[in-house]
Parts: sequence; C-alpha cells; structure tokens
Amino acid sequence: MRIETQRLVRQAERDLENARKNVEIAAHEVSAFLAEQAVEKFLKATWTVVKREDAPRTHSLTELGDALGVPRELRRHLVDLNADYTTARYPDAANGVPYEVYDRETAEAKVAAAEEILVWLRRLISA
Repeated sequence: MRIETQRLVRQAERDLENARKNVEIAAHEVSAFLAEQAVEKFLKATWTVVKREDAPRTHSLTELGDALGVPRELRRHLVDLNADYTTARYPDAANGVPYEVYDRETAEAKVAAAEEILVWLRRLISA
C-alpha cells in the first residue's frame, strides 16, 4: 500500500476516533464533520487501492462511493453524511448555528453511519 494511502487510512481512523470523543463532550457538529471526514479520507484511500490511481479531487461521498460500488444499504449513509462537510461548519449552510442545530442523537447516528461504511471499506482494501 502506498505511503499516501496509509496516511489517509491512519488519519481517517483518527478522525472517527475523534468523532466518537466529540459526541461525549457535546461538540455534536464537530462529531458530524469528523465522521464525514473519516469516510471521505477512507473512500479516497480505498480508491487508490482498488482503482490503482489517485482519487479524484472531490468532497462528494456519493461520487466516490458509487464509483467503488457502494452497496445500496450503505449509500444512504453517504448521502446523509455528505452534507456535513459544510452544514456542520457554516451557519448559512445549516440555516442556523451548527452547534445549535446538531444534537447528541444526530451525532451518534452520524458516527454509527461512518463506522458501518468503514467496515465495508476496510474489506475492500484488504481484499
């Protein structure tokens, strides 16, 4: 595995770990953003392994996932997490203040979705 790919995987795992931790300190918008970031980085790492080329420069989880053949039952998680790239950080995207928009239940669901997707991606990388 290329060094760049290894670094993406390591950072994705760290982002997911920090997403979990941020749920516990009520930084729910941060948790959602980090869950999205974990998935994006792991999708790009998986792309480099499966397609043997650099991943496209996009933040679209669905674009990356579709190209990798994401199962239908997981694609809904990509759709749900995709918006958190901006919504969790910007009031104009959230139609409110992100930390006031996100709650614990939402953050926990985002982390759980990211965990499910990473299970599938880990299998693709190790195949």
